[in-house]
Amino acid sequence: MSIGIPNRQLFIDGDWKVPALGKRIPIINPSTQQIIGDIPAATKEDVEVAVAAAKAALSRNKGADWASASGAVRARYLRAIAAKVTEKKPELAKLEAIDCGKPLDEAAWDIDDVAGCFEFYADLAEKLDSKQKAPVSLPMDTFKSYVLKEPIGVVGLITPWNYPMLMATWKVAPALAAGCAAILKPSELASVTCLELGEICKEVGLPPGVLNILTGLGPEAGAPLAVHPDVDKIAFTGSSATGSKIMTAAAQLVKPVSLELGGKSPIVVFEDVDLDKAAEWTIFGCFWTNGQICSATSRLIVHESIATEFLNRIVKWIKNIKISDPLEEGCRLGPVVSEGQYEKVLKFISNAKSEGATILTGGSRPEHLKKGFFVEPTVITDVTTSMQIWKEEVFGPVLCVKTFSTEEEAIDLANDTVYGLGSAVISNDLERCERITKAFKAGIVWINCSQPCFTQAPWGGIKRSGFGRELGEWGLDNYLSVKQVTQYISDEPWGWYRSPSKM
Repeated sequence: MSIGIPNRQLFIDGDWKVPALGKRIPIINPSTQQIIGDIPAATKEDVEVAVAAAKAALSRNKGADWASASGAVRARYLRAIAAKVTEKKPELAKLEAIDCGKPLDEAAWDIDDVAGCFEFYADLAEKLDSKQKAPVSLPMDTFKSYVLKEPIGVVGLITPWNYPMLMATWKVAPALAAGCAAILKPSELASVTCLELGEICKEVGLPPGVLNILTGLGPEAGAPLAVHPDVDKIAFTGSSATGSKIMTAAAQLVKPVSLELGGKSPIVVFEDVDLDKAAEWTIFGCFWTNGQICSATSRLIVHESIATEFLNRIVKWIKNIKISDPLEEGCRLGPVVSEGQYEKVLKFISNAKSEGATILTGGSRPEHLKKGFFVEPTVITDVTTSMQIWKEEVFGPVLCVKTFSTEEEAIDLANDTVYGLGSAVISNDLERCERITKAFKAGIVWINCSQPCFTQAPWGGIKRSGFGRELGEWGLDNYLSVKQVTQYISDEPWGWYRSPSKM
């Protein structure tokens, strides 16, 4: 099954533009380690052009073309994009799989979610019209007040490589629904489908400049975008270290940011569970997306009375996972995204072993795969809370394990992290699940599952996992500014000062 990589340029002002410095970045298939194409490399010069295009899109025809158009108008474009994504799903899924190493079935699921996300925000764009001029109850009948929700303006969207098209859509769809103009800067490690989103926007006739797509390196393209004075907001998904830099840069201009950053999420398994159901959710929670997911429940906290049997069951499930080229039928674990990520994951495993942990299963390259950035699904036991593997995000198919004896101990272990994105509890005692849910310090809690994500529900974390929420109505609010309008409606003078006419 082969597919060619389209040769694209930067997408600026509704058309393809050669980068100012003419640079390009090779695309490496993580399954074969072969160069299969290249992408344009934007620099500060291209950021300037894209931001100017976005500003012009908002002011064109006094805003009537986009920013002040009705939500119904914007919704028509979002639905047209969704329809094109669905039409191109087979091609897009294959491009995603060979670009970032995601199993084809997962990639296809992601593309469905992309279309669904555009549809969802089309609905919210339409509903936004009816919510305008929402009245505010006041204590004085001589005034009336209402609220307008207006687009923030030009927004910079910086997105990761683990869900290339979907994570971009989580930001692009609500930004466009709100009436903003956007500059999307996807990760240089996986940008192919994001560029295809540009082609789709061109095909559906999205007004020029409403969405601009700049591929390139973070320091050369992302950093200039974050500090540009005409960019009104930055939304970023990625590492906590980069998020901190973006927040620092934005602070110089008092620019709003929303950040979805790293995680080291717990999954707590109690002794009353069905072992096979719990085992599947545990490995899905950690190994889905090749383990490269910020919300991965990569810290298994299991009751001591079932630990041995449960881990044996997990190993059996893992041995049944098909590790292969993502395009092979039935693939459930592909390669990590790059050589750098591959070496980083193996270093984490090596460090855990040197610190005294035990590699229960996995820990190296699968024997049957001689090329590609493949790492076996790995389970690490005999872990202490001082170890690197317990504290730091691996972003690979690595699960570390600790046992507990009491509910209080399980909660303490679960919250023993600087992160606070996801968390999961598995137990048949639903009252206990409710207690655990309230005790978890995290933005997302899963009960008797791990990782399900729905466009309708809020997504985001606390602590060093960032702030702000994506998806649902919360995702739209990220790109709206609230304006209070208050009117004096009495026929009588205000009367605070003595009138000169009465002196």
